Amino acid sequence: MSLNKGAASVYEALLERVGEATPRPRIEPARRLAELAGSPQLSFPVIQIAGTNGKTSTSRAIESLLRAHGLRTGLFTSPHLVDFTERFQIDGEPIRDEALVSAWADLQLPLEVVDRELTDAGQGPITFFEALAVLAFLAFADAPVEVAVIEVGMGGEWDATNIADAQVAVFTPIDLDHTSILGHTIAEIAHTKSGIIKQGTLVVSARQHEDAAGELRLTADERDAKLLIAGVDFELAEDRLAVGGRQIDVRGVTGHVYESAFVPLYGSYQAENVAVAVAAVEGFFGGERPIPESVFEEGLAQLTSPGRLQLIGTDPIVYVDAAHNPHGAEALARAVTESFAFTELALVVGVMGEKDATGVLAALAPIADAVYLTPVDSERTATADDLAELGTHALGELPVSVTESLPEALDVARGWASRGEGRAVLVVGSVLLAGEAIAFARSEGWAVA
Repeated sequence: MSLNKGAASVYEALLERVGEATPRPRIEPARRLAELAGSPQLSFPVIQIAGTNGKTSTSRAIESLLRAHGLRTGLFTSPHLVDFTERFQIDGEPIRDEALVSAWADLQLPLEVVDRELTDAGQGPITFFEALAVLAFLAFADAPVEVAVIEVGMGGEWDATNIADAQVAVFTPIDLDHTSILGHTIAEIAHTKSGIIKQGTLVVSARQHEDAAGELRLTADERDAKLLIAGVDFELAEDRLAVGGRQIDVRGVTGHVYESAFVPLYGSYQAENVAVAVAAVEGFFGGERPIPESVFEEGLAQLTSPGRLQLIGTDPIVYVDAAHNPHGAEALARAVTESFAFTELALVVGVMGEKDATGVLAALAPIADAVYLTPVDSERTATADDLAELGTHALGELPVSVTESLPEALDVARGWASRGEGRAVLVVGSVLLAGEAIAFARSEGWAVA
């Protein structure tokens, strides 16, 4: 991980706390921590994004459009791919090392107090993500930013980011994920995520499974919040494949149609994400006027989505994607089919142990010609042997190789791709795996950036 010394020390200190993969379903400790730090989350307007897939891409699209408006923006997303500072973006750039260290120093006394209070009450101390969320709010208040785009970590109602009084709540597609924590049905998961809706605010939602849509409507009605739904109140009117991305027409909540806009991202799902982002930004500004055309074009032109069909190597071609559940893997498979014409594609797959690996492998199988299974560099990884066993039926007759590490998997997969015209490699299955691949490519000198 290529961090400056200060950011590295902050990250190391956070890692000593309970990890973000095992959140505690509570919010009061984060609220108390923020209160002792001066309630920084109340210093600026907030747009908050929850959902199962597409949260980070949608968050980045919203931030880019707001920044193109001339606003000083904060963007909080998780997890990171390579550098910890990626999680805190100010005006489209990772936070400066000294700014992060300063915010962390300001948080030390509040952390000591709340940790002691929790221990005295027989509860666990502040977790990694609780501290992280308050740190982000503090850093954004110090900047200062004029608006913050905040991606929910997990769930919604009790997520530490929900201490913010978001004036716009945004929902990307909700599906099954983190079922042991959030619930075993789409309705249960949507109920938890709907907890970010505040009294009398605006809600913008992508197209949803009917069970998820029902929960969002119920909570919006209970809290007298205005709900805008894709396909009804706004829509992706046209979505066409273009060189290097998509060409889209979007009808916003104002009724205005933004025509022939270029989105430099692959996959129809990214076009849907952008439509949601447009609606959220229009709503943030009151929902009565369209985004100025020049602002709209600039906001989309500067849009990036690291870790989402990101090209990291060209000799041979290697892409990475952070899809880590069946819903995301299905969308990825469609995007690859729509956007690329590889003669053959090798998948390098690593999945975390708590994920639906069978579902991920089954969704990816139709686009694969060879599969290389690898563990993720994490204690929570599924082993490559476990993946091979789970993939016995999901992968059918595909040639499958088990490797001991991502470097080994990439070496053999790139060797395979080099031996045939039009072949490519796609690394997929985990955000951590995508980040590991980017870091390895850079260390080996074959990364494109």
